[in-house]
Amino acid sequence: MTTALAAATRSGRSLVTAPEFDILATFCADEYGLERCVAERIVDQALALVFVMGSTGEGTVMAPSQQVDPGWHTLILHTSWYADWCERSFGHFLHHQPNSKVRTRGLMVDVVGKIRAAGFEVDERLWGTAAECNAPTCCGDGPCC
Repeated sequence: MTTALAAATRSGRSLVTAPEFDILATFCADEYGLERCVAERIVDQALALVFVMGSTGEGTVMAPSQQVDPGWHTLILHTSWYADWCERSFGHFLHHQPNSKVRTRGLMVDVVGKIRAAGFEVDERLWGTAAECNAPTCCGDGPCC
């Protein structure tokens, strides 16, 4: 009899050192007026998102949720660190290319699926894809509630 073991998931936070994560989470909390615990969740998800975008080449078809977007902005505002991290993580600089994509529930479900398929933990509440997505816990991106 063969027993399948579930693959362990990893966090976005695991992609950086503890001091780097602390700097990023502190900045995110201060810059966007967030509680530290919320900023940590956001930066964690942003790291996972950007890693998947950069390592799969699917960045043009992915987008952060409205709540995760400040996390990506936190990363790119640390320009020197971000450029080095991109190079170390996936071998090239991942540019931020804002577009007018509508953040629909369908797009967020697709993005979450890609992040999860890459082995990362997903905080559904930040993506508006939680089964119990009711205001005010809903992210507000598109018709998710």
